[in-house]
Amino acid sequence: MLEFMWSHRAEIATLTLEHFWLVAISIALATTLGLPLGALIHRNVFLKQPILGASNLVQTIPSLALFGLLLPLAWLGERADRLAIVALTLYALLPIIRNTYEGLSGVEPSVTQAARGMGMSDREVLWQVELPLAMPFILAGIRVATVISIGTATIAAAIGAGGLGELIFRGLAMVDNRVILAGAVPAALLALAADGAFGMIERMVRVPRANT
Repeated sequence: MLEFMWSHRAEIATLTLEHFWLVAISIALATTLGLPLGALIHRNVFLKQPILGASNLVQTIPSLALFGLLLPLAWLGERADRLAIVALTLYALLPIIRNTYEGLSGVEPSVTQAARGMGMSDREVLWQVELPLAMPFILAGIRVATVISIGTATIAAAIGAGGLGELIFRGLAMVDNRVILAGAVPAALLALAADGAFGMIERMVRVPRANT
């Protein structure tokens, strides 16, 4: 396996970058959508069940089936990478929305009341008080979403979106474990690296909060 990976190192590096790009764009979009939605259901509890229910529903759809469902859409189907990014974004929403909501809900009411007593508006309370205190929970949600997306992104190769899944599917077709592992091992290492990086950021965020 190591000999095969070394002889195909250029291809593996290219596919790893493609994989990273798909996941990075998807997580950026999911965070951009998930944070406001989490804050929205925190402020408007009656929206909690519909929004979380829809996110849960997406999670129940098998990844390959979701790619297939999105394929007929003209503005997505013509670009495999665009379709993969949308699918991965949908999968990443649930942990980000849920953790944002839980983090904001966990802020002590006395803290927000004191902030409002100082004359802060609802927007200022959210941005300057609630979100900083909820950040460890939010980062944990992004961390989970990232690790899941790295694994799910391997399925994107089935629709021609690239990434390390190409080696896995090629290895399955050839019944060659070396080729399968050449795609699976870098994907696993990428997931471990992302998990470790977010873990370090979480610890950095928690330390100032603990000291205060």
